[in-house]
Amino acid sequence: MQNFSTPAEIAAATIEVGLKKAALPWARSFVLAILAGAFIAFAAEGSNMAAFNLFAKADTYGLGKALAGVVFPTGLMLVVIAGGELFTGNTLMCMGLAEGRLSIGQVLWNWCLVYAGNLVGSLLIAHMMVGSGLFTSGANMLGGVTIRIAAYKTGLDFTQAFYLGIMCNWLVCLAVWLAYGAKDIVSKCFGIFFPICLFITSGFEHSVANMYYIPAGIFAKANAAWVSASGVAPEVLANLNWQSFFVQNLLPVTLGNIVGGGLFVGIAYWFAYKK
Repeated sequence: MQNFSTPAEIAAATIEVGLKKAALPWARSFVLAILAGAFIAFAAEGSNMAAFNLFAKADTYGLGKALAGVVFPTGLMLVVIAGGELFTGNTLMCMGLAEGRLSIGQVLWNWCLVYAGNLVGSLLIAHMMVGSGLFTSGANMLGGVTIRIAAYKTGLDFTQAFYLGIMCNWLVCLAVWLAYGAKDIVSKCFGIFFPICLFITSGFEHSVANMYYIPAGIFAKANAAWVSASGVAPEVLANLNWQSFFVQNLLPVTLGNIVGGGLFVGIAYWFAYKK
């Protein structure tokens, strides 16, 4: 007896999962979304802690991304196995929409509610990381790298951020897809690990992860020692603010995430196995 599902079985199961998500009471969805936002933020800060000294040097930057990619998948493992509502994974609800079993209103309501909860959870961890004093690690270099990452993300143009968002959630939803196809925890972890490791190593853009990365950088730039360690130019630092977070990064990345997960995974597999 095989301990995994076929792609056609995963497609059917993913539609059923979407229906259950749409039927959750709003308060439960919101709490689970806060938890998921916190889980992804834990993964983001942990991957930064593991690799910040490698990020700081051009000749070890790729190695740092690979190391961060090893740590980050823990976030999605917690969401899928422990329980959480993650906006990027919920773009797979497009399958239920295509099947005619969910309305556009149900899908958009879930996305907005979960997105807001993810933001709350991410901001909570960003706030606590600043207050914890951990950004002083490595002679303030962790704080500096946190600012540098946030400044880079808010400096992307719309097209760059959009395409990076597509490629990111294509892989994230494939990780969720593989996890749905696994029938034991170890297999789910393996299914999640490799696509998420690939997306982080590649440097793609994840809207919920950015709800930690960029606010953490905005909070950190209030500390002169962390700004000094970042090496970020004053004009670039000036562009790191709440407006650039929402408009220059979160908007195009979110749209890209919807296309990557909803179209290239959800609709593509619905067409292949259900239409």
